[in-house]
Amino acid sequence: QVQLVESGGGLVQPGGSLRLSCAVSGFTLEYYAIGWFRQAPGKGREGVSFISSADGSTQYADSVKGRFTISRDNAKNTVYLQMDSLEPEDTAVYYCAAASGRLTSTPDRYDYWGQGTQVTVSS
Repeated sequence: QVQLVESGGGLVQPGGSLRLSCAVSGFTLEYYAIGWFRQAPGKGREGVSFISSADGSTQYADSVKGRFTISRDNAKNTVYLQMDSLEPEDTAVYYCAAASGRLTSTPDRYDYWGQGTQVTVSS
């Protein structure tokens, strides 16, 4: 059974940090690109960060570039999203997703999705 389970969300003050984890099971992580998406209340889903299966290359949305870092540990079947210098605009439910094949930012190309973890940035 394929599962992606996000964790690490919570309430943090502006300027703070969180590290999200995406633990996967039921498939071989090293063959999948992983993406982090987010959805704020009343807004559409937004791609945040992506990491390839092959060479670990990464992509970031302009809104998080320089503040977020995506990484993967295939041995632990886990992908991470380190989020620093958090802003209220980062408040959203964060989802991880897995796509077979090449690195992509297109949500429709992702085969498996987690249930999401809430991140709230507020003073």
